[in-house]
Amino acid sequence: MPRDAFSHVDTWVFDLDNTLYPPSARLFDLIEVRMTAWVMNALGVDRTEADRLRLHYWQTHGTTLAGLMREHDVDPAPYLTDVHDISMDSLAPDPDLASRIKNLSGRRIVYTNGCAPYAERVLAARGLSGLFDAVYGVEHADFLPKPDRDAFDRIFALDGVTPDRAAMFEDDPRNLAAPHQMGMRTVHVAPEPLSAPHIEYHTDDLSRFLAALVD
Repeated sequence: MPRDAFSHVDTWVFDLDNTLYPPSARLFDLIEVRMTAWVMNALGVDRTEADRLRLHYWQTHGTTLAGLMREHDVDPAPYLTDVHDISMDSLAPDPDLASRIKNLSGRRIVYTNGCAPYAERVLAARGLSGLFDAVYGVEHADFLPKPDRDAFDRIFALDGVTPDRAAMFEDDPRNLAAPHQMGMRTVHVAPEPLSAPHIEYHTDDLSRFLAALVD
């Protein structure tokens, strides 16, 4: 991976879940349980129907929350508070990752489809607090979720990101399509590589990938 491919980058944008911690932590499994329960309670459906609806929302709208808001006019604030009220016990500090993020030259931000308070809790559990210039949740994009292009436009305008001088690190390949179209370097962070025109680089170890840029 040529170091000079990132030499122009002055803004580093990181997704949160399964990107700044490994999928083996299975944190999102806990969130999914709470999301399913929320759908069941809010819509008065059983678990099978809630699972079907959540898949429909994800495929059609990008996230469960977006589907609930657009199809059922759900208030996002209580939903976000409830579904992210989970234990961080499966997370551990990662000093190597912290060091490599700290050594990145330029602005460092987190952008998640979760909410910012949840993101701050994850960062604290991973020993990454204080390393980022800003942390943005879905609330900062007026509850528009990634992969919606308008969501990226709103966050990047809010932060002053110049896309052709930025890089995006994401576990969900859908969420790299808009950044690639905008001229960003795109890095897929996942156990298995995926071939797609909007994915420029892949890594199964974010710390090791960043080491090649900063060490």
